[in-house]
Amino acid sequence: MQEYTTAGDIEIAEDANITDLVWKNEHDHPEHVVFSKRSGATFTEVTSAQFATEVRRLAAGLLDAGIGSGDRVALMSKTRYEWVLCDFAIWTAGAVTVPVYETSSAEQVEWILRDSGAVAAFVEAAEHAATVESVRGVDGPCRQIWRFDAHDIARLARDVAADDAALVARHRAAGKDDLATIIYTSGTTGRPKGCELTHGNLLYETYAAGAAFADFLNETGSLLLFVPLAHVLGRACQLTCFHARTRVGHSPDTKNLVAELAVFKPTFLLAVPRVFEKIYNGSKQKAHADGKGAIFDKAEHVAIAYSQALDRGGAGLALRAQHAVFDKLVYSKLRHALGGEVRHCVSGGAPLGARLGHFFRGIGVTILEGYGLTETSAGITSNSTGALKIGTVGRPMLGDAVRIAPDGEVLARGAQIFRGYYNNAAATRAAFTADGWFCTGDVGELDKDGYLTITGRKKEILVTAGGKNVAPAVLEDRLRAHALVSQCMVVGDGKPFVGALVTVDADALRAWRKQHGQDETVSVAALVDDAALRAEIQTAVAEANKAVSAAESIKVFRILPVDFTEEGGQMTPSLKLKRAVVMQEFATDVEAIYG
Repeated sequence: MQEYTTAGDIEIAEDANITDLVWKNEHDHPEHVVFSKRSGATFTEVTSAQFATEVRRLAAGLLDAGIGSGDRVALMSKTRYEWVLCDFAIWTAGAVTVPVYETSSAEQVEWILRDSGAVAAFVEAAEHAATVESVRGVDGPCRQIWRFDAHDIARLARDVAADDAALVARHRAAGKDDLATIIYTSGTTGRPKGCELTHGNLLYETYAAGAAFADFLNETGSLLLFVPLAHVLGRACQLTCFHARTRVGHSPDTKNLVAELAVFKPTFLLAVPRVFEKIYNGSKQKAHADGKGAIFDKAEHVAIAYSQALDRGGAGLALRAQHAVFDKLVYSKLRHALGGEVRHCVSGGAPLGARLGHFFRGIGVTILEGYGLTETSAGITSNSTGALKIGTVGRPMLGDAVRIAPDGEVLARGAQIFRGYYNNAAATRAAFTADGWFCTGDVGELDKDGYLTITGRKKEILVTAGGKNVAPAVLEDRLRAHALVSQCMVVGDGKPFVGALVTVDADALRAWRKQHGQDETVSVAALVDDAALRAEIQTAVAEANKAVSAAESIKVFRILPVDFTEEGGQMTPSLKLKRAVVMQEFATDVEAIYG
């Protein structure tokens, strides 16, 4: 049995809670700018002292509104400054935050509110308030709803002294073992479960991540955060930045992300792999459409080779010379698209893949991939600038341990692992081994240096009729590398061979058809059987098959007329594929693969 523990520990005092971050920053660095708050099309600075005052005022308003210690308060909004303000105010009032994705359906919202027993809710806009109103019923949860767009925060907040006895007593009552938040899982395989994270869980994650990324996540750094704060990855990153006094701005709509990056000029970014895939694919396709495809392809080859050479002691003279030329021609432009100042990124939520990792490091942007779940308060392993092995999700963070079970499942142990599922003792028992290790449900491998590689989900491993085990993630990652491929799902459980459902990026398809002198207005649905399109997708399939054995390779694929999206119900808000939903909705297409 493989096992690796990272030596060291982080001491969390028994009476510590997450609001300590606010008061420490206020006391030690009152004038330091910790947030750039959106104000129309621009940003205004918020110092540590100003933020602490806003938190106190809103928390005092919550006390006046009858919010009690341990009460659950829902928070439903896009990523924005007010989300963070409400989160800390809820904690300062001694209550428990229950995040809700702003894209959640009425049925999902009802389940989360009723299961958690939320007594009130902060929501962003009128449509969110309407959703909560529609599901709470006469005797249901959320007796009070406060809207950001109706300026309810300003009306709720009240003036309060820093040493107000009632408020201090309330936020000091919570200790490290007390519940801080209930985060409901994305529900890829059924009804979401509420993960109970304590103040100690969040503080340990914050300090461990701060130690791992200290060389760039510090008081001189900045982050434009656009991943959902309702997701544990965005939440943990926000807390770590606040602890490190890294200035944070929030972008609620990724449609304007490129323009906002140019204005904000962050020094690092946090994103899921799909974002990096889109940056790479979009840049490559644009270069080909502009007649500069050969230059981009050569630059890509040099970037990957240069990054790989760094792991072998450094690039030779010829490769360094080529890299310098392409840095002026190609790489600098790619960095400029990220705002011009980004040199480090953190990726999580799904496998990134060595190909993208080497490409981005080769252009001067190092992506540090990590691994974790909601149940582990985000990261349990991570790469860092001083300990990086591209293609892996890094080593356990400070004081954490990872073990590979005999069946290949990744087991984890650490102070940031949750205390259990809310209202679900059976699921909690099933989540841990008899000796206390958390069962992640993922399958992986540990190398001799303790670096973890995730090869798939335990429940997603396909077993063909011939008895061959197939991990879909390897093939799917390679398939999505092609600019035309938006999403894909490998199938073949119990079948004679492996197949794949492929969706096409509509924007990329238009550019591709224009490049080839074809009618760019034709829809994806009209082209699922187009010979030229199928031939192009076949090249992506052939490239993906190079990563696996013949028995694991994709034999037949089917192009779908629609994409997999969150709105369509096939993807979670964190962009994970709901495989059971896809299998049900596209059962006819799966059968056609084997017909």
